Amino acid sequence: MSQDWPALFISFAYVFAMLGIAEGLRRWRGYSVEFTRKFIHIAVGMWAFGTVLLFEHRTFAIIPPLAFVAINALSYWRGMFKAMETGEKGQLGTIYFPISFAVLIWLLWERPHLLVASLMPMTWGDALAAVVGQRIGQRRYTVAGSTRSLEGSVVLFLISWAATLVPLVLLAPEPLDPAATAGAAAVTALGAVVVEAISPWGIDNLTVPAVSALALVLILP
Repeated sequence: MSQDWPALFISFAYVFAMLGIAEGLRRWRGYSVEFTRKFIHIAVGMWAFGTVLLFEHRTFAIIPPLAFVAINALSYWRGMFKAMETGEKGQLGTIYFPISFAVLIWLLWERPHLLVASLMPMTWGDALAAVVGQRIGQRRYTVAGSTRSLEGSVVLFLISWAATLVPLVLLAPEPLDPAATAGAAAVTALGAVVVEAISPWGIDNLTVPAVSALALVLILP
């Protein structure tokens, strides 16, 4: 039997387990919806590692993120999972991110290190940058109508660089040149900072993975 079927089961078990944990944290531990939404966002992004390690075929691997698009859409319009809600209509980031996930699975399946690395700036960098920006951000700047903090952008760059570097090192089919790999991760992180700064309404969940993937494909084998 193909390992794709067990991988599908594990994927859905993982997703619903993360949703359950987030909802439990919200209801019984008093964590804010903002925290639980970021928890789910990071958990979904980190499943990129599980995707490339467990699935054999992209036609199966693409199913969980597409299903999560539907789950997020239902939650957005029907309020099914409070732990994912932003409370702001028009903010569709929770729907856009799994769309990016699915597209990158389809396009970069033969290059798993680039697939996973392309998702890491949005998975870790954006989530943690928002926390830093909200808590300690003092120096504000506005680009194309979007206001960000300098502190948040610095964190976005540093976390994106580190998070991008990890899958490039761990998942590359052959060892990559260390300097080229570190440089590619830095260019990717810088692109993420620029694109995130000018992307309104949650579309950074589309634009950041897209620019990250483009940078990595152009720089690395």
